[in-house]
Amino acid sequence: MLAVLRSVWVWCAVALLVIVWLPLLGIIRLFDRDPVRYTTGRWFRNLGVAMTKVNPLWRLHITGFTVPRERTPFVVVSNHQSLADIPLISHIPWEMKWIGKAELFRLPIIGWMMQLSGDIAVDRKDARSGARTIIRASQYLEQRCPVMFFPEGTRSPDGRVGRFSDGAFHLAIRTHTPILPIAVEGSSDALPKHSWRFGNPSDIHVHVLDPIPTVEYGPDQLGALRDRVRMAIVHAIATRRGVSDREVDGLTPRTSSGSTTV
Repeated sequence: MLAVLRSVWVWCAVALLVIVWLPLLGIIRLFDRDPVRYTTGRWFRNLGVAMTKVNPLWRLHITGFTVPRERTPFVVVSNHQSLADIPLISHIPWEMKWIGKAELFRLPIIGWMMQLSGDIAVDRKDARSGARTIIRASQYLEQRCPVMFFPEGTRSPDGRVGRFSDGAFHLAIRTHTPILPIAVEGSSDALPKHSWRFGNPSDIHVHVLDPIPTVEYGPDQLGALRDRVRMAIVHAIATRRGVSDREVDGLTPRTSSGSTTV
């Protein structure tokens, strides 16, 4: 019963924050003359920070590479364990434009704020949407604004790292932009998939790995770059858990007992 009451309290606080943030963001957007809406976007990420602060169940730890305060173009790539990942990664103190499913942009309030902030919608039912996403993301990078991908495309069902799509790596190679990998660990239990209830109080780790240059990669090496980034994230999570990389790698088959095969 206590867990239910805590979850209700957090969701009510989050709903109030979202309602208050929409007009605030609209006012900021009116005065934001930056071509990438940098200030508007950063204030939208601050909503994620506020959401985390009203949740007493999450203890966030950000470690690793120190993100520069000045605008630096990166293609940011993260694993995806939970909906909690979005407000948690928003604590990284800079603005980056997020690539998200088109369905999210059609949601009331949250979708409107994503549009105000200049985030990028991808319509998986439209074959040309991916190309438009790459073009728009390239324009942001030219303005020294990072872009953010969840290349798994959806939340992990078991906390293991799944297959990565090619879009982020195609963009990085095409624009010669370094990739900034992020490893998120602990959020899957903080807000379990297909549940509105928050988990028990938990430590969540957002580890920013060192940037990976892409200038030496050509289009025919896209797969090698993708696998290098993915395994760097897998290794960071495995190190945090104190297990082998195979136990975190979602592409490694499991035996019927639940262990990974060799």
